[in-house]
Amino acid sequence: MAGQTASDPVPGTLTGIALLLPITLSTMAIVLLAPILPQLLHEYRAIPGFEFWVPMILTVPALCVAFLSPIAGLLGDRFGRRRLLLAAFLLYAMTGVAPVFLTSLPAILVSRVGVGISEALIMVLSTTLIGDYFTGAARDKWLAGQTAFASMSALLFFNIGGQLGTFGWRMPFWVYTSALLMFALVLRFTWEPKGDRSGSTAVAQAPVAPLEFPWRRMMTILAITVYGSIFFYAVQIQASSGLVHLGLTDPARIGLLTSIASIGVPLGTFVYSRIGRWPIRRLLLIEFGLLAAGFATMGLATGATSFLVGCFLNQVGAGLLLPTLLVWSMSLLSFEIRGRGAGMWQSAFAFGQFLSPVIVTLLARPAGGLMGAFLLLSVGALLGAGIALVAPFRRGAQPVEGMVVHG
Repeated sequence: MAGQTASDPVPGTLTGIALLLPITLSTMAIVLLAPILPQLLHEYRAIPGFEFWVPMILTVPALCVAFLSPIAGLLGDRFGRRRLLLAAFLLYAMTGVAPVFLTSLPAILVSRVGVGISEALIMVLSTTLIGDYFTGAARDKWLAGQTAFASMSALLFFNIGGQLGTFGWRMPFWVYTSALLMFALVLRFTWEPKGDRSGSTAVAQAPVAPLEFPWRRMMTILAITVYGSIFFYAVQIQASSGLVHLGLTDPARIGLLTSIASIGVPLGTFVYSRIGRWPIRRLLLIEFGLLAAGFATMGLATGATSFLVGCFLNQVGAGLLLPTLLVWSMSLLSFEIRGRGAGMWQSAFAFGQFLSPVIVTLLARPAGGLMGAFLLLSVGALLGAGIALVAPFRRGAQPVEGMVVHG
């Protein structure tokens, strides 16, 4: 497979934005509908087992991403990233808005499976295309931006879902048509890549044999990703419960305070944009150290202020950790296997999301409650820092303006 020639388009800011915006669709799948969950539960209360089935309207897409992301990556490597991404936008819009017109709960759940399939394709392929178009510091910037965009969009979609929910539970589903705008942007500002934009065709001259996939190093990154995702979502999911434990009862105030604490994620991503070329070991040590300090502060908090300080520290660490792991994995992957690797990474991150509340519940029992669970999570994050201190982690080789950089 030939590399890109001098006549190929040069990716610019609009290309990066067109591939950055789709990451918000994964946040939309859950956060947009969270405010209307009570209405959905009331609507389908006559169905046996509704307490189990109705929340799956929110969670089914995430499970699809966890299981289907590796397949999405393989399809992108085999059939082309851009055309599949464009098709996924159309599927997302069609299945996302379907509950506006559906009345049966099983039919709505089927439509949510469609959202999950398209979401897996969108997340994996947009990330892969960033890796295809950009190199070096530019690639790091756009990949890191995904974390910040996803976090900030969560605040936006939660408020949009709440406002639209006042007009009935069907109204928020109309927001899924925003995927059509992203379809238009990707159609206009991207093209089907033919190889890496490195100035060298060495990595793209022939199909990569299965044994050339960096299994050992990717498995290390994927294990750390699952581990880090558990910590990241522990705050995202459990912070409001912690504030209730400390005596807060006003849902609006709880939502505002947790939103303020979650600003730590984009702040951490901004810091990463300044230090992202540091050695992997140093980055992981700082990141797990911040996670540990945050959990310890949360677990020992006696009031809302100190608890939120802990949440903020934790989220800064998370905002640093996620782009570190994503950029690290991309540095190992040549063009032919990039989709497969990106799919595996997205799958690992989604599994961590699924495991996080389970782990916290299991830890809370021997620890005497949620605050004790936070202290145990602090110990777990310290363990991660200790491993980073002694393990020979290093970045993969990737060409940057004619040079090869090693972390």
